[in-house]
Amino acid sequence: MVLHIKVKPGSKVDKLLYDAAGQLNAKIKAPAQDGKANAYLVDYLARQFGVPKSCIEIVSGFTNPHKKLEIKAEEADVARVLANLEGHS
Repeated sequence: MVLHIKVKPGSKVDKLLYDAAGQLNAKIKAPAQDGKANAYLVDYLARQFGVPKSCIEIVSGFTNPHKKLEIKAEEADVARVLANLEGHS
């Protein structure tokens, strides 16, 4: 399953949510330097979706806040997690 997500590194808390425009956002504590935010994002999303880190791959947007990720998990499981997020209508 492909997800488009906007990442905001350097946040005080880790949080996955939808903004007012319906865009999936990830606020993460890791700083945006030396790939730390990307590695942390993969680890964080793996925990959120209950999959190994190897099942999450950043396809594009390595140096951009707008990222495209491939998640190798059951679509229903991913959808269930996303449906329970703040801001999801």
